Amino acid sequence: MKRLLINTLFASALLLPFSSTVIAAPETYTLDSGHTYVLWHINHFGFSNPSGKWLANGTLILDETKPQNSKVDVTIKTDTIDTGIPKLDEHLKSKAFFETDKYPTATFVSTKVTLAGKNKAKVTGNLTIHGVTKPVTLDVTLNKIGINPITTKKSVGFTAKTKIKRSDFDMTTLLPGLGDDVVIDIEAEGAVG
Repeated sequence: MKRLLINTLFASALLLPFSSTVIAAPETYTLDSGHTYVLWHINHFGFSNPSGKWLANGTLILDETKPQNSKVDVTIKTDTIDTGIPKLDEHLKSKAFFETDKYPTATFVSTKVTLAGKNKAKVTGNLTIHGVTKPVTLDVTLNKIGINPITTKKSVGFTAKTKIKRSDFDMTTLLPGLGDDVVIDIEAEGAVG
């Protein structure tokens, strides 16, 4: 009887690590404003497709076990727009476009994450630009989760794409010559802690 009890305890001790599932808690990542940006492209009267960029900051709550429960909240200071052409930057900050004195920020707050394949998801959320909020869906690719060799912090990186209409956000200056469709490319990198 004593031998049976010892064998049972020993077998239980061996099986314990396999029988209990370790569930990782969602982690909060702070987006690195030096490596997180929103790049946009717009058609310029059919001649070219110039671009501009904003650096962004915010947070990502990543649930690796159930990615569909993840959330993102991003803020852009609209007056930091950078096209590489200072005169154009000032024009875009004016009442004709972003009215940055009246609307100093743009935001994206996720409302739903739908898995779309290996390391892919569709992230739907509310995009607010120029005082107007509209639902937008981003096509997101998870690039990597791991320890950043420079900061030694657990980090995550994503690439995302979408397209919006600027007229949806009450920006109609020079339509239709200056395109209504705005193609957006996003790179995001964040770290825990």
